[in-house]
Amino acid sequence: MIAANQREAETEDVAPATSRPRRMLNERQVLEVIPVGRTTLYRMEKSGRFPKSTYISPNRRVWFEDEIVAWQNAVDEFDPRRARGKGRRARAVAAVAGTPSTR
Repeated sequence: MIAANQREAETEDVAPATSRPRRMLNERQVLEVIPVGRTTLYRMEKSGRFPKSTYISPNRRVWFEDEIVAWQNAVDEFDPRRARGKGRRARAVAAVAGTPSTR
């Protein structure tokens, strides 16, 4: 009896009655929200630049909406050190400064 009451108290602390289930988004829903292609989405996830997905069955992959919203908020913050994509040229600083560039 005492052990049963302890288990009830532990579960109430972990999951309060007011908590809601986390909304899960499938690949199509994520791609509607995030303006990238499917391959880019998986590359970003693999490199750690996008939240990891979770398999809820062998063939069903989902992302949690709250993690994607947090990622969007982090991307919105301006970072002056953020570089351009891999394999792209850096912006010509010389052209901006008024000196001729060497092409």
